[in-house]
Amino acid sequence: GYNHVAAANLYDSGQTRYQVEGEVGSDLSMADGEAVQVYEGAGWNKLAMTTFQEGNSYDVERAWADHDYVNESYTDSAAAGTAMATGVKTSNGSLGVDSASQARENTSERAKEQGKSAGVVSDVPFSHATPAAWAAHVQSRNDYHEIARQMISGDLDVIMGAGHPFFSDDNVELGTADYRYIAEAEYNSLVAGETDFEYFDNAEAFAALAAGEVEADTRYFGLAQVASTLQQSRSGESTAPYSVPQNDVVDLATMSKGALNLLGQDEDGFHLMIEAGAIDWAGHANDISRDIEEVREFNSAVEAVVAWVEENSSWDETLLIVTADHETGYLSGADEGEVYNALIGEKGAAPEHEYYSGNHTNMVVPFFFRGAGSQDILGSVTGTDKVRGDFIDNVTVAELTLDKWWARG
Repeated sequence: GYNHVAAANLYDSGQTRYQVEGEVGSDLSMADGEAVQVYEGAGWNKLAMTTFQEGNSYDVERAWADHDYVNESYTDSAAAGTAMATGVKTSNGSLGVDSASQARENTSERAKEQGKSAGVVSDVPFSHATPAAWAAHVQSRNDYHEIARQMISGDLDVIMGAGHPFFSDDNVELGTADYRYIAEAEYNSLVAGETDFEYFDNAEAFAALAAGEVEADTRYFGLAQVASTLQQSRSGESTAPYSVPQNDVVDLATMSKGALNLLGQDEDGFHLMIEAGAIDWAGHANDISRDIEEVREFNSAVEAVVAWVEENSSWDETLLIVTADHETGYLSGADEGEVYNALIGEKGAAPEHEYYSGNHTNMVVPFFFRGAGSQDILGSVTGTDKVRGDFIDNVTVAELTLDKWWARG
């Protein structure tokens, strides 16, 4: 959400934007500020995006007239991911299917149908809701084994993520495997080379792909040597960002570069979804230190993608979107109640803040974008928030992809 970006910006530079101050229900506005991240700068477009699931809505009047409104009903990652991947809203828990449990085509599948390449990258388990939304169709997001089976037997050209059965959250090898996110038989098939993927799990292999050592006509499955997240779930209580030593594992930027090097070989184009899902996990934990760490990891990945586009492609042919599937934790200024307060902080420190939820919210999220198709997105505004401005919905980009940019016939 806006304040997750703002908290990391404060840590990086002592500057922020997106802040709202004033009495609840009053004539509120959003304070502007200088760009800190690459996606806030020149050449980029910015809208907001609604995130609600089927059966819900976003009330632009109540959103800022009632401090608790955005906590009332909110999407989960399965419904949000499904909307963003397929252009169809569904109920919470459903993944890649509509409310009638019918599988709906996603934009990765359309890419493959049109001869393009496609992949997913995440810093949380590869079979978790968001990456799986572009690769699987199940009635329950918790059916990790079936999700993993569909992803491995599907058409994606690259899959990278956490969820390793033989490593802990601290990158320590386990004596007994934990097959929560992938079934034992599926994992053994990957390792034995019995699937269509080239499997690897060591940091050196991730680094080699990022350096451009990619074999043509090869599909890659990279499983980071951690259980649930690259960094966020490591042991120890953080008293400040980076106060607990980080795991010695691959980072999201390296994974992203490797995936781009692979997919970028396809002259017909590609579709890649990169998720910094551990921001969500830090929001659930109300852990500002790791929230900042994870947003900064995400920002580094965005910088890597921008550099790749400018070196290997162009903004005339490539569209890059930077957004969230929902906000988590209701991060805002301290001591709110009948007022909205700004995040306050200095460079190199976590800001004064408070989390007003341990779950997701229904607030709009920032939507930054640059490149091919931008005018179509700007022309697809569905409403205007009194503070955050014009917004699109979370089905908008998938609808444009399936019905216009990559339409059949």
